[in-house]
Amino acid sequence: MTKQFLAIPAVSLMLLSVLAPSRAQNFTDNPRRQIAGSSVVSPPQAQSQLSAEDMARLMLVRKEYREAEEIFYRLTVEQPRNAVYWNELGITRHSQAQLASALKCYQKSAKLDSKYPDALNNAGTIWYEQKKYAKAIRAYRKAIGIKPDFAPFYLNLGFAYFNDKKYDDSIAAFRKALEIDPSAFDINRSRSGTVIQDRSVGTDRARFYFMLAKSFAEANNAERCVIYLKKARDEGYKDFDAVKSDPSFAKVLNDPAIQEALEPKPVNDSTQP
Repeated sequence: MTKQFLAIPAVSLMLLSVLAPSRAQNFTDNPRRQIAGSSVVSPPQAQSQLSAEDMARLMLVRKEYREAEEIFYRLTVEQPRNAVYWNELGITRHSQAQLASALKCYQKSAKLDSKYPDALNNAGTIWYEQKKYAKAIRAYRKAIGIKPDFAPFYLNLGFAYFNDKKYDDSIAAFRKALEIDPSAFDINRSRSGTVIQDRSVGTDRARFYFMLAKSFAEANNAERCVIYLKKARDEGYKDFDAVKSDPSFAKVLNDPAIQEALEPKPVNDSTQP
C-alpha cells in the first residue's frame, strides 16, 4: 500500500476486497496491510473493453489508488445516488490515509442506502483505527444485522471487542466467524465485495494468541489451536494450567499435539558444561 493509515501496533492486517460490490454478489502475523482478492490481470486489449467501474476496481487491486479515486469520483458525479460508488470512493481515499474524507464517503453511502452493510462496516474501520471502539462496535453490529452470514464482519467485531477489553464478547465474535467460514483468518483467501478489514492488536499479543487458540479449539480445529497456543507461550502467556479445566478446549484436549504444546518449556541449566 502506498502509505500506512496509522502507526500499526504489534499484529495488524488490512484486507480489502474490491472486485465486485457485495450487493451484486450478494492470519497470519505479518504486520502489514494488504489487498486481497483475485489477482488475475486482464491483457491490455481486454482492459480497453472494461467499463470505467471495472477499470477503477482493477486499479484498486493494483494499488493505483489515485487513479481509481479519479474514476470513482467521476462516477459519483454522474450517479450521485449510487451508494456503491460512494463506498468505493471512500475505499480509494481510505487507502491513501485520507480518513476524514473516506468516512464522509462511507456515511454518504450508508445514508443513500441504509441497508448497505459494506458502507457501515467500512465506517466502523475508520473509528477502529481512531481507537473509538464503541463507535466501531456499533457500526459492525449494524452491518451484521443486515448481513448476518458474512464472516469478515464478525472478525472486525471481534478485534474491536478485544481492543476494548471485552474479551468474552471478542471470542464469541471470532467463534461465530469460524462457524460461518472455518478459513476466516486466512488472509490469502479471495473474497468478493467491497469490505475493509482492519485488525490490530496492541501490546497484549499473548492474550490475543491464546484467545485465537481458544476459538479454534471451540471449532474443533486442533491444528490451528496448537499454532496459537505456541505463539501465546512464546509471547509470555502463563496461565496454561487453566486450559485443562476450560470446557472450550474439551474437544481437542486429548490431541497429542495439544498435550505437547501445554508441556512447560525446558529450563536451560547454565551450570551444565
